[in-house]
Amino acid sequence: MSTSETRGLSRRDILKGGVALAGVAAGASLGAPAIHAAEPVTLRYLSTATNQAPAIAEQAFKDTGVKIQYVSVTTDEVTKRIITQPNSFDLVDSEYFSLKKLMPSGNLMGMDAKKIKLVDKLAPAITKAEIDGKPIGIQGTAPKKVFYLEGQHSKKFSAEPTEWITLIPTTYNADTLGIRPDLIGRPIDSWAELLNPQFKGKASILNIPSIGIMDAAMVVEALGKHKYADKGNMTKDEIDLTMATLTEAKKAGQFRAFWSDFNESVNLMASGETVIQSMWSPAVTAVRTKGIPCKFQPLKEGYRAWASGFGLPKTLKGKQLDAAYEFVNWFLSGWAGAYLNRQGYYSAVLDTAKANMEAYEWAYWMEGKPAEKDIHAPDGGLLEKAGATRDGGSYSERMGAVACWNAVMDENEYMVKKWNEFIAA
Repeated sequence: MSTSETRGLSRRDILKGGVALAGVAAGASLGAPAIHAAEPVTLRYLSTATNQAPAIAEQAFKDTGVKIQYVSVTTDEVTKRIITQPNSFDLVDSEYFSLKKLMPSGNLMGMDAKKIKLVDKLAPAITKAEIDGKPIGIQGTAPKKVFYLEGQHSKKFSAEPTEWITLIPTTYNADTLGIRPDLIGRPIDSWAELLNPQFKGKASILNIPSIGIMDAAMVVEALGKHKYADKGNMTKDEIDLTMATLTEAKKAGQFRAFWSDFNESVNLMASGETVIQSMWSPAVTAVRTKGIPCKFQPLKEGYRAWASGFGLPKTLKGKQLDAAYEFVNWFLSGWAGAYLNRQGYYSAVLDTAKANMEAYEWAYWMEGKPAEKDIHAPDGGLLEKAGATRDGGSYSERMGAVACWNAVMDENEYMVKKWNEFIAA
């Protein structure tokens, strides 16, 4: 399973303009605030590179005196380390869908809600699966299903809110298909278009089984072939049906490629080799920065969402534990949230992020309004020119249209086997 792994090396890097340095104590050369000067604390921050930004570590050090040492590994390695080496990190940033694999190990402890200053301000999209008081899709591993534990050291999720939280959210987003509107020349409004014979040899789906099959399920439902009880937890028969649909299309020549690398997805669209494909929002932006039309297309059936969050190893104690809570509270206080929003992600506490953004930035990224000024990435690079609007519109429109979330199925091994058979067919 390499859900974030590919995203790791490129999703955020494209927009922030640099790859996080693994194992570097970011900000180490800065003068720590006097309050921490006597005993500076370093936190080993384990995650994929996607969730690591030197600028965030440097700002956190300026504001708190807590040093962040990034430990950058693949998604599989994040899981492996949590299960086998809980002493090798002090803070982990992992996706909510992974929790069903991680919590049975007993190596992550519940985070104390009383120590999270803005716990009541965490986005309802994550905590309640609601936007503006209205329910959104929860198929797959919606964060609200795995947000609370029965006790601090429990291995069981609680359906009701408790004071023990599995992960404090860092980033989340809603994904859809990317298209080349200039080469398609007509409106696209359904996932079913991915298998439209009109785009034979010009379509692509991502070759990451756990995500690719969710995109495929959106297509199957859009075609009217099957209605899943839960796209994120298929039966073997449903897996067979889904993969048979893809295999039939593959044999008919529908797919130009099966990408598993972010840059590959950018190159396929930029070159025009594909005109419709699974895509991530920053990849669409990367194509557009080349001066090539590309759109992150809203579809009537909705979006597939994902979310990541901070967790703590059960072994953390003393000043390391205090520093971890201090960093998490700082992360929610606004600077980091604004930094993430400027990359097209969504942050955990919207109010504090808004307070750290210019009004025109917030209007573009979060309200779906035309940009009053040019829109820049955190590193200063031009993302969009004045007048542009964000694909999919506002936060409420995008997250309000979530249909399902990334997941680990009960039949995961069978699913991966069938996916690999499809790729090899």
